[in-house]
Amino acid sequence: MPMKKIMILVAVALTVALTACENKATQEQQAQADMSSRDSLLSVIAQKDNELNDMMTTLNDIQEGFRQINEAEGRVNLSKGQPETSQREEIMENLAFIQRTMQLNRELIARLQQQLKTNTSASSKLKATLEATIEGLNSELEAKNKQIADLTAELEQKNLYIAKQGEQITALNQNVNDLTAQNAAKSRTMAAQDKELHTGWYVFGTKRELKEQNILQRGDVLRSDQFNKDYFTRVDIRVDKVIKLYSKSAKLLTNHPAGSYSLDRDSQGQYTLRITNPQEFWRASRYLVIVVK
Repeated sequence: MPMKKIMILVAVALTVALTACENKATQEQQAQADMSSRDSLLSVIAQKDNELNDMMTTLNDIQEGFRQINEAEGRVNLSKGQPETSQREEIMENLAFIQRTMQLNRELIARLQQQLKTNTSASSKLKATLEATIEGLNSELEAKNKQIADLTAELEQKNLYIAKQGEQITALNQNVNDLTAQNAAKSRTMAAQDKELHTGWYVFGTKRELKEQNILQRGDVLRSDQFNKDYFTRVDIRVDKVIKLYSKSAKLLTNHPAGSYSLDRDSQGQYTLRITNPQEFWRASRYLVIVVK
């Protein structure tokens, strides 16, 4: 074969080989470009999914907040009938919880509005639905604001009423205490008067003993007010009707109707005074003096 033909064949072979290499390099570059495009697309899709998930999470948090508000409001309504001190404290704690949760919901609704505003992946239909939902949430929040304001005002009015009732009860209790003290004082006075009204005094002793106590002076009994009153024994004339004299000789020195008493001897011959008619016996004098030997 002539050398010229050989050179032509070699040149053609080299050209084909170079063309094949160039095509292979171009195909690899295209594959890398396609892979990069797919990664970018997946990243965009993932970003869009994250945005939607964030909005759904915020919406769920808002709905959970309203649920907790409704539960707390129910507890307040159950406790507000006739609240005791502990119940009033529980009511105030629930109201404080409601106010904190409502403030949190305001912030979450504002966040949801901002998320929707910056979202580029949601369809127009989805955006319209979310906008309507946000509007409903704002309306519900305003309604709750009014309910809580009315409830707070009602509780304040009830607390004022309870406070007034407490003042009235305190005043009534004070009146009762005053009346009780007055009645007790009257009872003591009446008891003292009754005791005094039915009190008698007696003493028995020898002439010498009675003279020493100025009870008997120059043959007269209780002649002056200088006698020793502490020497006498106090008795209730309604109850004490028997007085043992421990003596075989006894004589009454004060005036008492004869038919109202008796002097009786016991087995040892000692006298005992028995008052048979207390009213008559003590009519002339509430003092009884008996001389014994």
